[in-house]
Amino acid sequence: MKWKETIKKYAERSNISESLTKKLTSLTALLEDYLEHTDKKSLSELSAELPQKAASSFESNGTKANRELSEKIGQLTNDEIRSLLRLTTIFFHLVNSLEQHEIIRINRERSKTIDVNNPRPESIADALKYFKQKGMSFEDALDLFKKLDIQPTVTAHPTEARRRSILYKQESITSKIDHLDDQNLTPNEKEAYLHQIINEIALLISTDEVRPERLTVEDEVENGLYFFSNAIWNTVPRLYDDIRSAFSQQYGKTPDLPIVLKYRSWIGSDRDGNPNVTRDVTWKTLLDHRRVALKQYMNELRMVRRYLSVSKNFVNVPEKLLHSLQKDEKEVPLSDQYKRHYKNEPFRQKLTHIMHRLQNMLDALNGTEQEVLSSATYSASDFKKDLDLIADSLKEAGLEDVARYGNFNDLRIRVNTFGLHLAALDIRQHSGRHESAVSELLNAANVHQDYASLDEQEKVDLLMQELRNPRPLSPINAAFSEPTVEILDVFKLISTLKQLDPNAFGSYIISMTHGVSDMLEVVLLAKETGLWKLQKGQVESEIDVVPLFETIEDLDLSASQMKSILTNPVYQEQVKARSNFQEIMLGYSDSNKDGGYWMANWALQKAQLELGEVLRDQNVDFRLFHGRGGSVGRGGGRSNRAILGLPSISNNGRIRFTEQGEIISFRYSLPEITRRHLEQIVNAVARVTAGEGQKPIVEGDETESIMNRIASESMAAYRDLIDDDDFWPWFKTITPVEHIGNLPIASRPVSRGGKSGLQFENLRAIPWVFGWTQVRYNVPGWYGLGAALKPLLEEKPEIMDLLKKWYREWSFFGTIVDNAQRELARTHMLTSEMYSRRADQKIHNKIVNDYEQSRQIILSITEQDNILDHRKVIQNSIRFRNNFTYPLNLIQVELLNRRDRADSEEELKELKQLLFLSINGVAAAMQSTG
Repeated sequence: MKWKETIKKYAERSNISESLTKKLTSLTALLEDYLEHTDKKSLSELSAELPQKAASSFESNGTKANRELSEKIGQLTNDEIRSLLRLTTIFFHLVNSLEQHEIIRINRERSKTIDVNNPRPESIADALKYFKQKGMSFEDALDLFKKLDIQPTVTAHPTEARRRSILYKQESITSKIDHLDDQNLTPNEKEAYLHQIINEIALLISTDEVRPERLTVEDEVENGLYFFSNAIWNTVPRLYDDIRSAFSQQYGKTPDLPIVLKYRSWIGSDRDGNPNVTRDVTWKTLLDHRRVALKQYMNELRMVRRYLSVSKNFVNVPEKLLHSLQKDEKEVPLSDQYKRHYKNEPFRQKLTHIMHRLQNMLDALNGTEQEVLSSATYSASDFKKDLDLIADSLKEAGLEDVARYGNFNDLRIRVNTFGLHLAALDIRQHSGRHESAVSELLNAANVHQDYASLDEQEKVDLLMQELRNPRPLSPINAAFSEPTVEILDVFKLISTLKQLDPNAFGSYIISMTHGVSDMLEVVLLAKETGLWKLQKGQVESEIDVVPLFETIEDLDLSASQMKSILTNPVYQEQVKARSNFQEIMLGYSDSNKDGGYWMANWALQKAQLELGEVLRDQNVDFRLFHGRGGSVGRGGGRSNRAILGLPSISNNGRIRFTEQGEIISFRYSLPEITRRHLEQIVNAVARVTAGEGQKPIVEGDETESIMNRIASESMAAYRDLIDDDDFWPWFKTITPVEHIGNLPIASRPVSRGGKSGLQFENLRAIPWVFGWTQVRYNVPGWYGLGAALKPLLEEKPEIMDLLKKWYREWSFFGTIVDNAQRELARTHMLTSEMYSRRADQKIHNKIVNDYEQSRQIILSITEQDNILDHRKVIQNSIRFRNNFTYPLNLIQVELLNRRDRADSEEELKELKQLLFLSINGVAAAMQSTG
C-alpha cells in the first residue's frame, strides 16, 4: 500500500472529515511524488509500512506486529533514521497547519448560517444575545464593555521548537493545498500551484529543522514582532467590527466603542533566570517595538492618504482643521511639492504632516540614546488627538461614515490599541535578587550590615524607615557588585523608557513573592532610582509593583499576604499613588510541578476567591494576571473556558494572561484563527464580568470540603510518585529530558542551575512537562485523580451524582475534568511502556494504576463510554495520529538505547543530533512541547 493510500485509510478509519481527509491525501501524494522523483522511493515505502505495523500493534493480538515493528526500526541505519525523522516531522507540521485551515473552513461554513437569533456560539454576538435575554439594557451592556481591560501577554518561554523559516514554508504549502479545490482556478493556475508546492516541499526538506545555535533574545524579539505586525495587527480592527455588529444586531444601535484589548510582552524584558536579558537588550527591544509600530503606521497613513481625497472645493472644511494646518506648517513644514500636490486637499495635508513627524522619530531610532529621547516630541496622545481632529472634521463635513468605518477607523483603533510602543514591556525578576541588592545598598549606607539575616517583620520595619527617609542609600561613587549594578541599571532604564513613552513600560513583576518585604524591597529600589518619591507626605510613584505567587504554599497564603501588603502604611501610599490599583500574578506552571494537577487547579481557584474578597474589602481596584502555559500541565487548554470558570468576585473586567511557545504560533499565525481566539476571549471575559463566574464558597460548604479532600489526596499521590528515591533516576533514564535541555529553542536556560547538575528541584516546569509529553505519559495533566477519587467514592458512592452535577453545571469543575480527559486521551500507555523498559517497572506500574483509575472515574463523571466521546473531532485526530506517532516514539527509544551503547564521542555527537530531530518530531506529532 502506498503512503497516500495509508493516509487515506487511517483518516477514514478515524472518521476525519471528508474535506480534511482529501487535503491530507493531496499533501501525501505531493510528498510521495517528490520522493519518487528524487530517488527516495524507499523512504516513501517506509513511511507507509511503519504506520500499518503500528496500527496492527494496537490490536488485541498485536504483540507480534509490535515486535516486528521494533525489529524493523532496530535494523535502520542512522542515516535512514535521520531521513525518516525529517520527513515525518515535516509531515506532521503540515498536517497541523492543514488542521488550522480546516478549522477556518468550518468556522466560515457555520458563519453562513448565523443571524440575530442564532449567533455563533462563544462569539461576541452570543454574549450580547445572552445579556439582552437576561434583561440587560443597551446602556448597561455598553457600560460593561467599557469595564473590559483584556491584556494578552506574549512571552518567549522555550516551548516553540520550530524555526521561523520552517513556519513560513509550512504555512505557504498548506495555504496552496487549501486552494487547490478552488473551482475558479484555471488548469494553468492549478498546475502553477502544484509546481510551487513541490518547490516549497523541496526547500522545506532542504532546511535544517533544528537551529544550528541557541536562539538569542534578539531572535526571540524578532519572532514576537512577526506576530504583532501580522495577524495581531490585521485582526484587532476586525474584533471591533464584531463588537459593533453584535450591538447592532441585538440592540439596533451602534455605539462608539471603548478599547477593550491591549497587548503586553515579556520578550526581551523578562530577566528571571535569563542572564541574556540585559539592560541594553531591553532598550534595544523597546526600539525594535517602536520601529515596527512607526513603520506600520507609515504604511497605514499612505493608504489612508490615498483614500481621503477630500477637496475643499466640494465640502466645507472645518476651521479647526485649517487652523491646525497652520500650526503644523510652522513645526514640520511641507515641501513645495506636497503643497502643490495637495493644494485643495486639507485632509491629505494633515496626514502628511503626521507622516513627517513619525518619519523624524523613525530616523532618530538609529541614533544615540539621547538622540532617540530628544526626538520624542510627538507622543501617542498627540497622534490620537490629530486623528480625532480628522474624524471630527470628516463628520462636520458630512462624511460621518467615512470617519466611523473603513481604513481610517482601522487606523484609529490601532493607534488606541498599540500606541507608539506596540506592546508594553513588563520586567520580571526573582525576589532573591532584590534582597541581595537591597542588602548591599543598606550595608554601603551603614544602615545595616546584614539585612538578609533579619526576620520578616524586622525587614519590613527597616524598609519602611528607609522609604520615609528622603536621602538616597547609595554613596557617591560607591562600588557595588555586578548583580546589584545590573538591578539598579534596570530601574534606571525604566525611567528612560517612561521618558521616551509612558506607555512603553508595563509592570514590575516579582517572582517567588513570599511577603511584604519582597514588595517593599522593589519600592526601595524604585526610590533609589527616582521612580518613587515621598514629598510633603505624598507619594509619587511611576511603577506598578506586581507580586507573583507560584508554589502551592504561596497560593494558599496569597490572600493573607496581600492583606498584609495592602494594609502596610507605606505600601498603602504606593497603591494610592497608582490610582488605587494593584495587579497580582498567579503562576500555573510551578504550582502544578509542586502539587500536581488537581491541587494546582484548586489552589489557584481558592486563591482567586480569597484574593477577590481581600481586594474588595480593601476597596482596591485590581487586575489578576494568569501565568498560563501552553500545555494542560501548565494551565493550558481553551482560554475562554478557563475564564468562564473563574470566580466572579475576583473578576472586574480586567484580566491578563500569558500566551507562550507553540500556542502563539497556533493562535497568531493566521488572522482567521486569531479573530476566533479573540472573540472567544471577549465573550468569556464579558460574561464572567457580568457575574457568570463561580460564587464565593461558604465556610464549611460541602463543595469546599470535597474539593479540599480531592486536592490534598491527589497531591499526596503525586508527591509519593515524584518524591520516591527511584523516581528521578527513572525519569532521566526513560525520557529525553537531558537532551531537551540542550535543544537550541530559546535563550532562557531550562534549569535554574546548581552544583548537583540537572535535578527535579532546579528543572523548570516547561522541560518537566515537555519530557512527560515526549514519552506519552502526560502525567502533569491528570495524575492523582484516581488515587484521590477512588477511596472517596468507595466511602461515599452517592458523591458520584454530585460530581456529575458539578460537571454539567460548574464551569470550573467541568473545565478541569475536560482538560484532564484530553490529556488522558493523549496518553498512550503502549508507547510509554516501550520507554519504561529502559528502567525498573515500579514507577511505570504506579502511573498505570492511577491512569486506569482516573480514566474509569472520568468516564463515570462525564457519562461517556470512551474518553472524549463528547469531543469527537479531538478524539478522531488523536486516533489518526497515534498510527504515525508510535513509530516516531519507537525510533526515539531506539536512539536512546544506541546512545547508551555508544563507544565513541563521534557516535555520541551523531546520536545527539538524531535525538534532537526525534524530539522535534514527537513535539510536532503531539502538537505540544511544554
